[in-house]
Formats: sequence, structure tokens, C-alpha cells
Amino acid sequence: MSIRDKVADATTISALLTGAEQEALAVGDELPGVEHLVLAALGLPDGTAATAFGRLGVSPDAFRTAVAQVHAEALATVGVAAPDAGPSVRRVGPRSFRASATADETFRNATALKQDSGAGRLLGAHVVAAACEQERGTFPRALQALNVGRAELRAAAVTEARR
Repeated sequence: MSIRDKVADATTISALLTGAEQEALAVGDELPGVEHLVLAALGLPDGTAATAFGRLGVSPDAFRTAVAQVHAEALATVGVAAPDAGPSVRRVGPRSFRASATADETFRNATALKQDSGAGRLLGAHVVAAACEQERGTFPRALQALNVGRAELRAAAVTEARR
């Protein structure tokens, strides 16, 4: 891996983790989950996550809406109204990244996919492909709400990661 690739990888990882934390804080979640990692991946400059979703006819906004719907439905089942989403006033500071166990596992799997593929840097598509391994939680429920299969999305993400 060249110095340029290492710098690009570090920049991507920083944007991904910071973005995931900001996504979580924006909706009042203390720790980022898999869905927050995917939302952050959808915003990465490489565009591969958004293209993978687009191959299945799903826009980043549609995924974001599905995540919000799944969160609201989960809260409603326990009798809690969904909080109004809005920008968080908390800023992410220079400290260790904390995430849910499944988000941490997804990030580790994404980096393993990157290494296995021989890619020079981590791409949003690696994150999406790794997220598709999750069988439970908000991410797979949001895909279900969109009528998107995990296997199909994973295949689209792997294709994008190889381009």
C-alpha cells in the first residue's frame, strides 16, 4: 500500500467514523449503529455506497427515510413517541470512536473485505457489503421496508468495490 493509499484510507476512515457518530447524535442515539455507518458511507466522496444502492433503485434519501421509519416503529411498540430529529449541537471531539457491537463488527468486516479484495483503500461499498451480513437490527429492517434483499445489495456493493 502506497503512502497515497494510506493517507486516502485514513481520510476515508476518519470521515466514515465521524459521519457515523454525527448521524447517531442527530437522531438522539448515543452510539452509532450499523445504519449510521451505512448512512455515513452513503456520503463518502467515492460514491460507491450510493451507486450500490442505486443499482437496486434506492436513493440515499429513501434509505434515510426507511431508517427513521424503523426507529419510529420500534419506539412506538414500547409506547414512546419518536423524538423530533434535528441537527445535534454536540460536536465529535478528538477521542476514541465508540459504537454498538454490531457497528464495530461491521467496520472490522468492511476493513477485512477491503484487504481481501486487494483494494488500496476502504470504500463505502465495503461498508455496505459488510453491513449486509447483519441479520437483525435496524439496517436489515430498513432494507426490508424498502423491499431490498441483503444478498442483492451485498452483490451490488461487491461489484462497486471491484470497479
